[in-house]
Amino acid sequence: MISGGNATVFVSNMDRAVRFYTEVLGLKLTNRFGDHWATVEAGKGLTIGLHPASPKYPAPGTRGGMMLGLELDEAIERVVARLSEKGVPIKGEVVPFEAGKCAHLEDPDGNEMYLWEVNREAVPETELAYSGAAKRA
Repeated sequence: MISGGNATVFVSNMDRAVRFYTEVLGLKLTNRFGDHWATVEAGKGLTIGLHPASPKYPAPGTRGGMMLGLELDEAIERVVARLSEKGVPIKGEVVPFEAGKCAHLEDPDGNEMYLWEVNREAVPETELAYSGAAKRA
């Protein structure tokens, strides 16, 4: 049936967005068609499509219009420290939950996203296998 897909993020400046997602977050640019479309690979199963703003689509940074969750394969505190050093403001503190820890941030257009470190002891093995996290443990 469905073999893939992407989360589309509407952006106001393609160059700035590509730099943020690749150079700051360290994701891999897989396609770029000028200022019309770009895709970045965010690990197994998640592709982010960067689309320019237009009257036909939601405005970049519209609250609630989208949110990306990026699963980490290392300690969230190290990732937050690295991003902070690169000038990325983290919204609030790292928040612990039974199933892991998360921290919120925004891309240059104000699109909200969160970082997620899975607590592998609390998440069922079947869910870890489904998400690909078991391979990184």
